[in-house]
Amino acid sequence: MADELPSRVVASIAFVGRSGGQVKALGGFKKGHHTLPDATNAVTNAFLGKICATELGDEAERLFQAVRAGLGYKRKEVALSVTSPLAVLTARDFTVEIFYALEERESARYAVTTTLRELIDARLARREEFSRIFAGKFTEISFALKKGVRVEAVIDAIEALDCEGGLSVRYPSDYSDCVIRVEGLDAEVRCTGATLEVVFPRGSTPADLIDAFSAVREAFQISKALSGLIG
Repeated sequence: MADELPSRVVASIAFVGRSGGQVKALGGFKKGHHTLPDATNAVTNAFLGKICATELGDEAERLFQAVRAGLGYKRKEVALSVTSPLAVLTARDFTVEIFYALEERESARYAVTTTLRELIDARLARREEFSRIFAGKFTEISFALKKGVRVEAVIDAIEALDCEGGLSVRYPSDYSDCVIRVEGLDAEVRCTGATLEVVFPRGSTPADLIDAFSAVREAFQISKALSGLIG
């Protein structure tokens, strides 16, 4: 079944969404008083933590209210902690982190990473209320592998198929990772050796990402080496 996630080979599962914007557009940035960061480091990220506090707090509060009301949680079942640049919502069935950080290559921009972790039961993702709360939030489902895999072995297994089963792969010369395409799936599968990530071009719900993972899992059944990767 699609909701039977592979605990035998997977240590943890996370749903990840990414957004961002211009540092100067944040409410705490005062033109004429502040200057834009010219590098990304601990000092400039600390500065970001101060000027993004309003946006982070507002976003986290909206999520808290949506989760509390939408899923019917009582006070003891959901809590919110905000220490800019990080907010953590801890609910009975899952945890959500919202994190602000400067872009590594362009310090005048910031990135916001929203991560849903520790989902106790994947069937919760099928609930209409859950999908409504997190609609369009996530572009990736990431699996931390218990034992890890050799990226070269994954590449070799796919290349040995000669495109049979609709699988193809591309990779850098140092084999640090590889990107797998599954025919008919509007997503890419990135393998780093330690993780396996299904990445969509646009935001989706956790249920959509679970379905995409199921399609990847089915496609991998064509090869014993690949099927063993994700159970």
